[in-house]
Amino acid sequence: MGHFSSMFNGLAKSFTIRKVKSNGNGDGREAAEAMAKDAKKNEMILRSSGCVNVDGSKNFASVFSRRGEKGVNQDCCIVWEEFGCQADMTFCGIFDGHGQWGHFVAKKVRESMATSLLCNWQETLAQCSLDADIDLESDKKHQRFNMWKHSYLKTCAVVDQELEQHRKIDSFYSGTTALTIVRQGEHIFVANVGDSRAVLATTADDGSLVQVQLTVDFKPNLPQETERILQCQGRVFCLDDEPGVHRVWQPDAESPGLAMSRAFGDYCVKNFGLISVPEVTQRHLTSEDQFVILATDGVCISSVPVELVFNI
Repeated sequence: MGHFSSMFNGLAKSFTIRKVKSNGNGDGREAAEAMAKDAKKNEMILRSSGCVNVDGSKNFASVFSRRGEKGVNQDCCIVWEEFGCQADMTFCGIFDGHGQWGHFVAKKVRESMATSLLCNWQETLAQCSLDADIDLESDKKHQRFNMWKHSYLKTCAVVDQELEQHRKIDSFYSGTTALTIVRQGEHIFVANVGDSRAVLATTADDGSLVQVQLTVDFKPNLPQETERILQCQGRVFCLDDEPGVHRVWQPDAESPGLAMSRAFGDYCVKNFGLISVPEVTQRHLTSEDQFVILATDGVCISSVPVELVFNI
């Protein structure tokens, strides 16, 4: 019972940081945004290359980013310690933009996802605490995962809808991937939209580090992704000068040629199989697990535009 009591105490604390009335979900979003401002002010949020290690925290995160050969770096990241005023929670994410407006899309999704997820998680937690049919203590692991999965699914749907309606960002032919992790005590919850990758470094019996891939690169040629795209009248094929690089195309146009099957934005193909639904997974951490690497475009340490390392 102690674990959930601490969450409820943190939930109460989060709404007293700023005097925000709780009259609805809009006010909950304002409270989450207020927490984000306070966290940034107290240097608990990192949004560029560097390290974050809050006083008294056992966590450590390091971010490296550099511009690629194509021009502006369209990738960005976030690390938020004590996520939602929870001492044992950290939120990390990387966002890989593409298209003419990709860098604006990536930054917008980064800002929206953190506060929206926090708001939805708090709302879900509060609802579960009031639901007489839900016994939070009967199966902590199952209930905890369901709360995060529900919160992530709702968040991604809202973020994608808000992005489409944004008046200053043209995301019809531009978009971004989003790979985020929430660490909560001895558990991590991973939500993946796109083809960025999360890899866990864990210790083998002989003391060496072993890599464990935590996510699936959502490429158009994955059988379940191809099937969905084709059912929606989209097309999947490689260009003659790019053998092996499968892309998503409109039914009757040579565009946009997306190399991933899930993304925020890219509304030109949202009706033809592209989705922004995340795959949400969890993992229980042990003393053998050392750190997680989040990297855009897969993991290739010598060339990734954004690389985020978070010790666990």
